[in-house]
Amino acid sequence: MFAELAGPARIAAAITGCPLRIHRWHPRRQWASYAGSVVRTSASGAKGKHAGSGRSGCSGAQPRRAPIRVVLVALGACAVIAAGTVAGLAATGSGSQAHAPGATNGPSADARLSVTSLAPSARARSAQAHSPAAPSPRATPAGAASRRDPFGAAAASYLEGRAGTVLAAVYDLRSGRTWHLGQGQPQAEASIVKLDVLETLLAERGQGGGTGLSASERTLAEQMIEDSDNDAATSLWYAVGGAARIRSFNARAGLTRTAPSSCVVCPGFAWPGWGLTTTTPEDQIALLRQLVTPSSLLTGAAREYALSLMRDVTPSQRWGVSGGVPAQVSVALKNGWLPLRGAASDWQINSVGWVSGGGRDYLMAVLTTGNPSEQYGIDTIDRLAAMVWHRMG
Repeated sequence: MFAELAGPARIAAAITGCPLRIHRWHPRRQWASYAGSVVRTSASGAKGKHAGSGRSGCSGAQPRRAPIRVVLVALGACAVIAAGTVAGLAATGSGSQAHAPGATNGPSADARLSVTSLAPSARARSAQAHSPAAPSPRATPAGAASRRDPFGAAAASYLEGRAGTVLAAVYDLRSGRTWHLGQGQPQAEASIVKLDVLETLLAERGQGGGTGLSASERTLAEQMIEDSDNDAATSLWYAVGGAARIRSFNARAGLTRTAPSSCVVCPGFAWPGWGLTTTTPEDQIALLRQLVTPSSLLTGAAREYALSLMRDVTPSQRWGVSGGVPAQVSVALKNGWLPLRGAASDWQINSVGWVSGGGRDYLMAVLTTGNPSEQYGIDTIDRLAAMVWHRMG
């Protein structure tokens, strides 16, 4: 740098007629600084900015104050030229400085001081270093926002050729997204209402870390869920306080379109009246979520107890949302089937449950009515569930 300033020193000498010398670095000497470059100047051996009063700094007959003004002008010129030289060196550098994306490549961009041009990049790097980690796959997996509809055109095409009315919903626990299929009024629950009875019972009895159920209640609950026993369900329906208490629990659980049946023994109906409770797939998803996510209504022990019963349903009743699901995948479900108008027609066939494993984690609820037979409705749900399993992968 000091060698580069020899030229400006010579120019100043030419203007003032006085030789200017560039001195080597010494910590005890005085220096004048400008634009980041340190220069010590001297005229005829005088130190500092100005010579003492009465000394011109050069031999000659010029007025006494003129040399001082000339020297000041010369020093200002030297400082400006020196600053330009330093800025040019800083901007030119080694020629290997990378440009930020989108930066202008013209001369004006190259002439910017390095401190100014690098500041935004430093802030960007700091922001990246402190950005929160990507969420876990269960919370928000890669591509969750663009996950395809698990029903898709194939499901709609399949159901067009099937009798009856099908309503369904799928909730993906990883992304929090819900998909719906079909439109229509709430349908009869049949035996899936037994899950509502169980959750109401557990909410009523649950205290502390346990289920709060008595031995007899546990026996009835196992029979009601694992075997779909109607007598056990009727006993527990009354034990929890009937339709009023179930309605109260449903309101707290977020069910908005479920109407518990007003009768257990209903005129002209051969089956227990609680099966005529009406609901929607969306409400059934809300009911299932009480079991698979932390809930203020059910203790952890109560949730696990209910799921253990749903995982242990008798083999002959393990159809429905388990359709197409590999055997090693965990499925917790409850199914329902009810002839609404005689055993030969208008079957209500339903299935609700949780499928977890094989890279999938979702809740599914399917209601079907107007089926010509029990098996017909089962086949419809099995096929639909297999499509969902495939598309959720």
